Amino acid sequence: MKDIIYRGVLTVSGQIAFLLGDNGVGYLKDEKIWDGYLLHWSGQKVCARRLPQKDYETGREIIILWPDEPLPEEPFVDLYFNERLVKYPVSFLGHLAVNVHGEIFNFSHLINENEVMRPEEYFYRPALGEFAPHPKTCRDNTDDPAKPYYDKFGRLFMRTIHVLRIIGLDTKKFSQIFHNELDIIHNAPSDPEKPGHYIDFNIFTNSCSTIIGGGFKKMGFKNIRGIFPRELFVNVSSYFLKQSDHPMIKASCHTLHQLHVPEAAPSAMPPLLNPLNRMKYHRLIPLLNQR
Repeated sequence: MKDIIYRGVLTVSGQIAFLLGDNGVGYLKDEKIWDGYLLHWSGQKVCARRLPQKDYETGREIIILWPDEPLPEEPFVDLYFNERLVKYPVSFLGHLAVNVHGEIFNFSHLINENEVMRPEEYFYRPALGEFAPHPKTCRDNTDDPAKPYYDKFGRLFMRTIHVLRIIGLDTKKFSQIFHNELDIIHNAPSDPEKPGHYIDFNIFTNSCSTIIGGGFKKMGFKNIRGIFPRELFVNVSSYFLKQSDHPMIKASCHTLHQLHVPEAAPSAMPPLLNPLNRMKYHRLIPLLNQR
């Protein structure tokens, strides 16, 4: 049942929300559909499936929805720079993730956030159950192990995401590099002083950006540099948008704007700390948002 994907127009009739299929059948009429989806996608064609996680109010499997858009046939790598979350000081420098032809790799100081996800889970998890912020504190809360709140719902509902798309890389090799990194993280000993934290995480040497940057270096791109998320994004974008050494590799940039919902404040752009990257960014402006 979890692997069944429903397709149809997101429809609201009275108090009931459902997917109206092309065959006239109404799907998921007895399920809870998150208000955030209704706010942005009512009347649009979407996909839906069940997740193994449960809605704490209904006790039923959570329904995830996402736009009905096909995955590009040509293998691609997307580098995602996520703007900072204003309510989390630890997010001041933003966040980086990478999509290797449909596998999104996420690295974090929290063990449970080091994961590989389908695009719909990364972008569009609903703010329900364990994905939602705690209803009273509006933050992470794991005091009740039966009902933890991780505040890790869809990233696109939490912040604006800037995308560098690269065509022409060996996606199988790239994917294996990041699967190996996840294996290292998940096999690391637990941190006795910080339960749930990745013991070897280091903001300067072993973070979301340095792990991803290291992946590019293992692919042979030795000139890729950057410690913090936005710094690395600008550096990698500058390299691939302007490079001419690899004529089979093409790159473009675009922006996925935040889908605002009550559960998340508008995101904000962190500063560029490296003056060289500030210069590169200003030179890149004519090449940004090409799609």
